[in-house]
Amino acid sequence: MLAVGRIGRLFGTEGGVMISLYASFPDDFQFEEPLFVYIDELAVPLYCSKFERRGQAGAIVTFDDINTTRRAEDFLVGREIFIEEEDAESDDEFYMEDLIGFKVMVGKLRGELTDYYDSEANPLFEITINDKSHLIPAQEEFIAHIDFDKRIIKFVLPEGLLEL
Repeated sequence: MLAVGRIGRLFGTEGGVMISLYASFPDDFQFEEPLFVYIDELAVPLYCSKFERRGQAGAIVTFDDINTTRRAEDFLVGREIFIEEEDAESDDEFYMEDLIGFKVMVGKLRGELTDYYDSEANPLFEITINDKSHLIPAQEEFIAHIDFDKRIIKFVLPEGLLEL
Protein backbone atom coordinates (compact mmCIF):
# COMPACT_ATOMS: atom_id res chain seq x y z
CA MET A 1 0.00 0.00 0.00
CA LEU A 2 1.17 3.49 -0.82
CA ALA A 3 0.29 6.43 1.46
CA VAL A 4 -1.25 9.16 -0.70
CA GLY A 5 -2.92 11.59 1.71
CA ARG A 6 -4.44 12.37 5.08
CA ILE A 7 -8.07 13.04 5.93
CA GLY A 8 -8.09 16.43 7.61
CA ARG A 9 -11.55 17.57 8.56
CA LEU A 10 -15.23 17.25 7.85
CA PHE A 11 -16.81 19.00 4.89
CA GLY A 12 -20.58 19.51 4.70
CA THR A 13 -23.29 17.61 6.55
CA GLU A 14 -23.39 14.33 4.64
CA GLY A 15 -20.11 12.74 5.68
CA GLY A 16 -17.82 14.57 3.28
CA VAL A 17 -14.19 15.14 4.21
CA MET A 18 -11.28 17.32 3.16
CA ILE A 19 -8.17 15.38 2.19
CA SER A 20 -4.62 16.72 2.02
CA LEU A 21 -3.00 14.89 -0.87
CA TYR A 22 0.65 13.87 -0.79
CA ALA A 23 2.88 14.21 -3.85
CA SER A 24 2.50 10.43 -4.28
CA PHE A 25 -1.21 10.78 -5.10
CA PRO A 26 -1.63 9.75 -8.76
CA ASP A 27 -2.70 12.46 -11.19
CA ASP A 28 -4.74 9.91 -13.13
CA PHE A 29 -6.70 8.62 -10.11
CA GLN A 30 -10.07 7.20 -11.13
CA PHE A 31 -12.51 7.41 -8.26
CA GLU A 32 -13.97 4.05 -9.25
CA GLU A 33 -10.83 2.62 -7.60
CA PRO A 34 -10.97 2.32 -3.81
CA LEU A 35 -8.95 4.34 -1.37
CA PHE A 36 -7.95 2.53 1.82
CA VAL A 37 -7.70 3.45 5.50
CA TYR A 38 -6.33 1.24 8.22
CA ILE A 39 -8.77 0.45 11.02
CA ASP A 40 -7.55 -1.97 13.69
CA GLU A 41 -4.57 -2.85 11.43
CA LEU A 42 -6.85 -3.90 8.57
CA ALA A 43 -6.89 -2.13 5.21
CA VAL A 44 -10.51 -1.08 4.68
CA PRO A 45 -11.49 -0.13 1.11
CA LEU A 46 -13.52 3.04 0.70
CA TYR A 47 -15.26 3.78 -2.58
CA CYS A 48 -15.79 7.42 -3.48
CA SER A 49 -19.26 8.61 -4.40
CA LYS A 50 -17.78 12.07 -4.99
CA PHE A 51 -14.17 13.11 -5.56
CA GLU A 52 -13.46 16.74 -6.31
CA ARG A 53 -9.89 18.03 -6.58
CA ARG A 54 -9.11 21.32 -4.85
CA GLY A 55 -5.81 22.50 -6.29
CA GLN A 56 -2.75 20.26 -6.42
CA ALA A 57 -2.77 19.13 -2.81
CA GLY A 58 -6.40 18.88 -1.78
CA ALA A 59 -9.68 17.14 -2.48
CA ILE A 60 -13.21 16.99 -1.14
CA VAL A 61 -14.42 13.42 -0.93
CA THR A 62 -17.64 11.66 -0.03
CA PHE A 63 -17.54 7.90 0.46
CA ASP A 64 -20.35 5.45 -0.38
CA ASP A 65 -20.77 3.97 3.09
CA ILE A 66 -20.08 7.10 5.15
CA ASN A 67 -23.19 9.26 4.97
CA THR A 68 -23.18 11.17 8.28
CA THR A 69 -20.75 13.57 9.87
CA ARG A 70 -20.61 11.37 12.97
CA ARG A 71 -19.50 8.29 10.99
CA ALA A 72 -16.96 10.35 9.07
CA GLU A 73 -15.55 11.81 12.27
CA ASP A 74 -15.46 8.44 14.08
CA PHE A 75 -13.89 6.42 11.25
CA LEU A 76 -12.02 8.81 8.96
CA VAL A 77 -10.83 12.14 10.34
CA GLY A 78 -7.11 12.13 11.05
CA ARG A 79 -6.41 8.86 9.22
CA GLU A 80 -3.93 8.42 6.43
CA ILE A 81 -5.31 7.18 3.11
CA PHE A 82 -3.65 4.65 0.83
CA ILE A 83 -3.95 3.17 -2.65
CA GLU A 84 -2.83 -0.22 -3.87
CA GLU A 85 0.54 -0.03 -5.54
CA GLU A 86 0.83 -1.36 -9.05
CA ASP A 87 2.63 -4.67 -9.35
CA ALA A 88 6.34 -4.17 -9.40
CA GLU A 89 6.61 -7.55 -11.06
CA SER A 90 5.58 -6.07 -14.38
CA ASP A 91 8.93 -4.23 -14.42
CA ASP A 92 10.72 -7.56 -14.10
CA GLU A 93 9.20 -9.12 -17.21
CA PHE A 94 11.51 -10.08 -20.05
CA TYR A 95 11.62 -12.42 -23.03
CA MET A 96 13.94 -15.43 -22.97
CA GLU A 97 15.41 -14.21 -26.26
CA ASP A 98 16.66 -11.15 -24.35
CA LEU A 99 19.14 -13.41 -22.55
CA ILE A 100 21.05 -14.31 -25.73
CA GLY A 101 24.59 -12.97 -25.41
CA PHE A 102 24.65 -13.10 -21.60
CA LYS A 103 27.72 -14.61 -19.94
CA VAL A 104 26.98 -17.98 -18.34
CA MET A 105 28.31 -19.39 -15.09
CA VAL A 106 27.81 -23.07 -14.27
CA GLY A 107 29.79 -23.77 -11.12
CA LYS A 108 33.38 -22.87 -12.08
CA LEU A 109 32.68 -23.12 -15.81
CA ARG A 110 32.27 -19.94 -17.86
CA GLY A 111 30.61 -19.50 -21.21
CA GLU A 112 27.93 -17.66 -23.15
CA LEU A 113 24.24 -18.14 -23.84
CA THR A 114 24.25 -18.29 -27.63
CA ASP A 115 20.65 -19.14 -28.54
CA TYR A 116 17.15 -19.89 -27.28
CA TYR A 117 14.83 -22.47 -28.86
CA ASP A 118 11.20 -21.81 -28.04
CA SER A 119 9.02 -24.88 -27.78
CA GLU A 120 5.92 -25.41 -25.67
CA ALA A 121 7.04 -28.95 -24.89
CA ASN A 122 10.69 -28.29 -24.08
CA PRO A 123 12.19 -24.80 -24.47
CA LEU A 124 16.00 -24.93 -24.59
CA PHE A 125 18.98 -22.65 -24.05
CA GLU A 126 22.07 -23.17 -26.14
CA ILE A 127 25.16 -22.35 -24.14
CA THR A 128 28.74 -22.44 -25.36
CA ILE A 129 31.47 -23.46 -22.91
CA ASN A 130 35.05 -24.03 -24.07
CA ASP A 131 34.00 -23.73 -27.73
CA LYS A 132 31.47 -26.55 -27.32
CA SER A 133 27.69 -26.03 -27.59
CA HIS A 134 25.30 -27.58 -25.09
CA LEU A 135 21.51 -27.61 -24.98
CA ILE A 136 19.98 -27.26 -21.55
CA PRO A 137 16.31 -27.00 -20.57
CA ALA A 138 15.14 -23.41 -20.16
CA GLN A 139 13.57 -24.14 -16.78
CA GLU A 140 13.29 -21.73 -13.88
CA GLU A 141 14.64 -24.27 -11.39
CA PHE A 142 18.00 -24.34 -13.25
CA ILE A 143 18.48 -20.55 -13.10
CA ALA A 144 20.05 -19.48 -9.82
CA HIS A 145 20.38 -15.77 -10.64
CA ILE A 146 20.16 -13.32 -13.52
CA ASP A 147 22.10 -10.05 -13.30
CA PHE A 148 20.68 -7.85 -16.05
CA ASP A 149 23.14 -5.02 -15.37
CA LYS A 150 26.24 -7.19 -15.73
CA ARG A 151 24.53 -9.51 -18.27
CA ILE A 152 25.39 -12.68 -16.36
CA ILE A 153 23.27 -15.82 -15.73
CA LYS A 154 24.20 -18.29 -13.01
CA PHE A 155 22.86 -21.81 -13.60
CA VAL A 156 22.61 -24.72 -11.18
CA LEU A 157 22.41 -27.84 -13.31
CA PRO A 158 21.93 -31.48 -12.33
CA GLU A 159 25.03 -33.68 -12.41
CA GLY A 160 25.65 -35.11 -15.89
CA LEU A 161 23.54 -32.60 -17.84
CA LEU A 162 26.61 -31.03 -19.43
CA GLU A 163 28.81 -33.37 -21.45
CA LEU A 164 32.33 -32.02 -21.04
